[in-house]
Amino acid sequence: MSTLFLVATPIGNLSDISSRALETLRSVDLIACEDTRHTIKLLNHFGIQKPLESYHDFNEEHKSRQLAERISAGLKVAIVSDAGMPAISDPGYRIVRSCREKGIPVIAIPGPSAAITALAASGLPSDEFLFVGFLPAKAGARREKLNTLRNVTATMVFYEAPHRIEETLTDLQTAFGDRQSCVARELTKVHEEYIFGKLSTVKERVKPLGEFVVIVEGGQGDEEPQINLEGLSRKEILKVLAEKTGISKNTLYDLLLKD
Repeated sequence: MSTLFLVATPIGNLSDISSRALETLRSVDLIACEDTRHTIKLLNHFGIQKPLESYHDFNEEHKSRQLAERISAGLKVAIVSDAGMPAISDPGYRIVRSCREKGIPVIAIPGPSAAITALAASGLPSDEFLFVGFLPAKAGARREKLNTLRNVTATMVFYEAPHRIEETLTDLQTAFGDRQSCVARELTKVHEEYIFGKLSTVKERVKPLGEFVVIVEGGQGDEEPQINLEGLSRKEILKVLAEKTGISKNTLYDLLLKD
């Protein structure tokens, strides 16, 4: 029967894949994946041989229509991401929508998720949470996005890359104040690490290596916009003040020296 399967794959430890996920991957006619080089390693490890087709952010829009047509014609297709559940901060939702519009069955095979894994082990409230995913890469857009989240009362979950983790933690502290947080690194892998504490403390201890999940406690819901400089270095303070006031860092530095 023509069906689209969303198959969760390990986020690090290959033993985390479910028997149902393996059975599904063995049963389908085609596997669509973010990176065929990455997925072939997973399939080879479990002795699975299936045709692979690339399906990623840059071709998702037109590829989703093509795949939906092929599924409608009778194929069983599995979608996998490089790690975790497809369509969660990864390609997938467009083909799901195309299949739903055509009345094609869509079955999700649950499994590992970096966001849920990190949240469960964070020590922060999990009864209500907001999954934000990746923040904008550009500093200005990232800070603007964080300012819109200042009054969110739920625990917030972010993804971040190693080359931006230190800047993002600084921006989180500037926007939210020195809240409780937990940074998870290299989940389920050999060098898995959790760092728990105030954002200022976590920022000092984090190593920019591996993929990160950042968990931050929610606010009070009525916080007024403010410039929080607690725990920031002199260089970081000048940078924040320059952005907020429009005055150059050199001029601000000279003013500080006069005082």
